[in-house]
Amino acid sequence: MKLNEQHCEPCAAGGSPLSRDEAEELHRQVPQWRLKDKQIIREYRLKDFRQAIEFVNQVADVAEDQDHHPDVYIYYNKVHLTLSTHKIGGLSKNDFILAAKIDELVAEPQAAIL
Repeated sequence: MKLNEQHCEPCAAGGSPLSRDEAEELHRQVPQWRLKDKQIIREYRLKDFRQAIEFVNQVADVAEDQDHHPDVYIYYNKVHLTLSTHKIGGLSKNDFILAAKIDELVAEPQAAIL
């Protein structure tokens, strides 16, 4: 089953994060995201500030639905998202599921990874 078809599952505090090999395997399904240490990162460039805020609101809706939340930074027309599962101190499958669902939101041709 594709990541975007799955639902985030609660992680137990003290659980183990994904191994580097497991993270790299899941990363293949969201290649636009950058795998860095214990997180995955993506930056989007949108038309203007209003469009950036609208995109962040869409991300917030998906994150709430999945009960898994990214760190969000907005720089005028740029939105920087970082995903990591703080409860386990690293990456979980949830990070990749949410990344895949966020990728589905990007339908605007001007949205781009940097």
